Amino acid sequence: MTPTLRPIHIGPVRIDSPVILAPMTGVSDLPFRKAVRGFGSGLNVTEMIASQAAIRETRQSLQKALWDPAEEPVSMQLVGCTPKEMGEAAKLSQDKGAAIIDINMGCPVRKVVNGDAGSALMRQPDLAVEIVKATVAAVEVPVTLKMRMGWDHDSLNAPELARIAEDVGVKMITVHGRTRCQMYKGSADWAFVRRVKEAVTIPVIVNGDICSIDDAVTALDQSGADGVMIGRGAYGRPWLLSQVMHYFATGERRPDPSNEEQYHLILAHYHAMLELYGKEVGVNMARKHIGWYTKGLPGSAEFRNKVNQEPDAATVIAMLGEFYAPWLSRAAA
Repeated sequence: MTPTLRPIHIGPVRIDSPVILAPMTGVSDLPFRKAVRGFGSGLNVTEMIASQAAIRETRQSLQKALWDPAEEPVSMQLVGCTPKEMGEAAKLSQDKGAAIIDINMGCPVRKVVNGDAGSALMRQPDLAVEIVKATVAAVEVPVTLKMRMGWDHDSLNAPELARIAEDVGVKMITVHGRTRCQMYKGSADWAFVRRVKEAVTIPVIVNGDICSIDDAVTALDQSGADGVMIGRGAYGRPWLLSQVMHYFATGERRPDPSNEEQYHLILAHYHAMLELYGKEVGVNMARKHIGWYTKGLPGSAEFRNKVNQEPDAATVIAMLGEFYAPWLSRAAA
């Protein structure tokens, strides 16, 4: 029997199909999120934005905060280590039109953790609660929270933190089924998320290692969560979220786009990145996406090696046309 996904409410914001695009630094920027939303997603979350950078309105923070009207409602994710700055950054984000403010307590990256932010806050629950309180108090839009299971397996405090977060006004919890010390090693523990679900009455979203429809089904079954958040599974497959949504709505498995369709998608994505970042930065940042899109196709390893050395945008576009030419000619025939 195909499981069903019911709509959830994040405060006043209704999400009809809670299949959510994860915030991913250096990946889930405006061009990528637009590609995902073009196929379908329940909710998009921006890249993680440092609260200090948001207050200073640095060029990078402003780029990360951009979104397209087609994405609305959009969730803006903030990371920080002081209640005052997080509250101020949240207010600025609300004023710019964010429908939801998401607090990052899950990022395991050393640079963030060494600044007492991200998943480091799970070692400092008192500070974590003060940050949540300040953020909730600063805005009128709903505030959500993304966390891990805990700092390590000796301190799996996500259920306790989630319960306190709900008490002080958080409207949704997302749990990545790993500890900080695991980073991205091993497998996500979806069953643990059930302990968080049982601790709160607000919606709970399961995250981590959801790379297929079957993963989404199993993650929901094991966690009892109200929805799924997909991150790395969407690398090179911005259509994955729509496939998961379609399966839960109909029980049918929608096929991947044809290679011809994927070529046109890559081209549009590439041009959008050049427009946002400029040619020099855009070429560099787009390389990983080209690698993900082309992975598994005949000759892709050799192609990636060549295209990763090419600094000229026009040449890269020509190389993409040449690489996809066999599928384009078949489609034309």
